[in-house]
Amino acid sequence: MKLNHKNNIKINKFSALQHRDFRLLWIGQLISNTGSQMQIVALNWHIYLLTNSAVALGLIGLSRFIPVVIFSLIGGSFADSHNRKKIMFYSQSIMAIFSIILTIATFTNNVTPLIIYSITIGSFIAFSFDLPARQALIPSLINKKDFTNAMSLNSIMFQISAILGPGLVGFVIAEFGIGSVYAFNSLSFMAVIIALLLMRSDGAINGKSTPVSITSILEGLRFVASRTIIWSTMLLDFFGTFFSSATALLPIFAKDILHVGPRELGFLYAGPAIGALIAGYIIAHMEKINNQGRILIYGVICYGFATMLFGLSTFFWLSFISLIILGIGDAISAIIRNIARQLETPDYIRGRMIAINMIFFLGGPQLGEFEAGILAANVGAPVSVVIGGISTVIFAGIIALKIPDLINYKGHENKQ
Repeated sequence: MKLNHKNNIKINKFSALQHRDFRLLWIGQLISNTGSQMQIVALNWHIYLLTNSAVALGLIGLSRFIPVVIFSLIGGSFADSHNRKKIMFYSQSIMAIFSIILTIATFTNNVTPLIIYSITIGSFIAFSFDLPARQALIPSLINKKDFTNAMSLNSIMFQISAILGPGLVGFVIAEFGIGSVYAFNSLSFMAVIIALLLMRSDGAINGKSTPVSITSILEGLRFVASRTIIWSTMLLDFFGTFFSSATALLPIFAKDILHVGPRELGFLYAGPAIGALIAGYIIAHMEKINNQGRILIYGVICYGFATMLFGLSTFFWLSFISLIILGIGDAISAIIRNIARQLETPDYIRGRMIAINMIFFLGGPQLGEFEAGILAANVGAPVSVVIGGISTVIFAGIIALKIPDLINYKGHENKQ
């Protein structure tokens, strides 16, 4: 709490957590995301140990990208036509089952790259239904005045899990093996499932629901196309993460360039999350964010320059610090993008907007991982990463010049 002496109003920097249902979901996601982050690192390390191939690493990204492109629009339409809590319950349960299958295959020494790719595809089909429902549910769990705080806290939650997961995974792999990581992840889904069961919110849509159909999907596409702030931030999201996919090649950097093992690899994966946690904490303590469009562009440029520094580094600690800076830039832009999109979108179409956004904010990095793997196989991982960072900075500059509505965007809260 902080007392604002100007108007004698007490300001709670974590006000969104006062809402019971949001708090339950926040805690559940923290536990579940920690398991998911552990599995992401383990899968990449596992694939590289099995294949010793940059292209095989890139195919993990492609295995995530294809389901998102094919199923996210359908998932968004479902989120605007069905109970959002029920969608999350079923999708979380399905993802847990896939993780159990991976656990069994690993412990019985039957795991192969094909099994890993297949389970990744199946998990991301379920995720394509889960994410639109989850993000569309959040505004109904809090008061509108707490929305910016909720978005910052969501970022903090994700980044804490992205620090804990990679930070733990190296030790878990070294002591208990890769299969134990998959086992923990399968159990971690129960945290969200229990949170959903304990919630008082019924998960229903505010207003009239829209039946799943081609017409409803097209309505979502037309809505996004009509909002410059929404589609321009999606473009920036996609190409920024497509070009700068340094984390996709972390196993190569750890093993072949920095000459470190799985413990240090875990710290490298945690680097961006540490930076993002710092940024999220600062933004959560801000009463108002002015000149949001300009700050958004600066965040993406910071992300690009930090990517270049990481690609050039041959020292572990310099690489680690550059990844922290990368995380700061990424989180600043991500939080502002999410605030703008959510507040510019009415509830009845929010699921479809989020689904379209999924293609951009998930498709960019996943397709970028594939591109980075192919490029790294031909010119080397450092050159691949540096080229990506340069491209991100150039693209952010082009967006700032060509779409003045974005860089001049002050923020929804300023529109009185």
